[in-house]
Amino acid sequence: MMFPDYRPRRFRRTENLRRMIRETTLTVDRLVYPLFVSAGEGLRNPVASMPGVFQLSVDELLKEVDSAAALGIPAVLLFGLPETKDEIGSQASAAHGPVQTATRRIKEHHPELVVITDVCLCEYTSHGHCGILRGREVDNDATLEALSAVALSHARAGADVVAPSDMMDGRVGAIRGVLDDNGMENVGILAYSAKYCSAFYGPFREAADSAPQFGDRRTYQMDPANSDEALRETAMDIEEGADMVMVKPALPYLDIIRRVKEEFDWPVAAYNVSGEYAMVKAAASMGWLNEEPVMMEMLLSIRRAGADLIITYFAKDAARLLREA
Repeated sequence: MMFPDYRPRRFRRTENLRRMIRETTLTVDRLVYPLFVSAGEGLRNPVASMPGVFQLSVDELLKEVDSAAALGIPAVLLFGLPETKDEIGSQASAAHGPVQTATRRIKEHHPELVVITDVCLCEYTSHGHCGILRGREVDNDATLEALSAVALSHARAGADVVAPSDMMDGRVGAIRGVLDDNGMENVGILAYSAKYCSAFYGPFREAADSAPQFGDRRTYQMDPANSDEALRETAMDIEEGADMVMVKPALPYLDIIRRVKEEFDWPVAAYNVSGEYAMVKAAASMGWLNEEPVMMEMLLSIRRAGADLIITYFAKDAARLLREA
């Protein structure tokens, strides 16, 4: 169809006309709120590079969860900050660690809220890497046993979904096997399937105190130049038992979100990561961007690319705007 017979502007004239043909919608049901939980009491430590984000003790975390639940946010994603760290990240699987304790408390107060827990060792190891070291290299197969123990401890605490973010080969299958062997077959796995070695993680590493003490994570996180590899990684995770897969970060990898969704037609999550959040906050604080419409456009773009769930630090702000719409 050609102009003047076809005039696309006809259905842009009013808000109701635009609503009638809108192809993508963003709802609060699609949002997951990430939170950082630490040991101790009465702690609400601001993260300097992420305005509005805090390291929270369990009692303070529950207040944050209350407000998120009141806005209709269906799920939280928990990251833990332990009291002590060691070479093997032993506190990650401690029955009374911050994530395990927070999970139990959340389920007491909000049994319907979906609790997703991050399964990784980087916050718990003294060296900051995501697995067990052999020399200065992460030992993939030795790490699988440790990750499985972490996932099982989270499941026993009441987690609905465990989310391995370490990028070790074979970890989804190992975790699925341990969960099933221990009667936890109903606990889901959200796999960080296409997690890139990105420069956008800097503020998160401040929030989670998880920066590597030497080297980087290029030997286990994906090369940003690769796209086909993301499909192979995703295929492996689905075959090993992942119930949902993730692309991380979101904005620089919208093409990967689209490819994964179209290739597998599987539930897909995308992580609107700390650097993406911090950039908007910084620009808005300088008056260079209008924060709310930029935030909503950004989240809509992730949804439009094919993400079923969006993990975002903007979850509460977005939920308030969606409620008002």
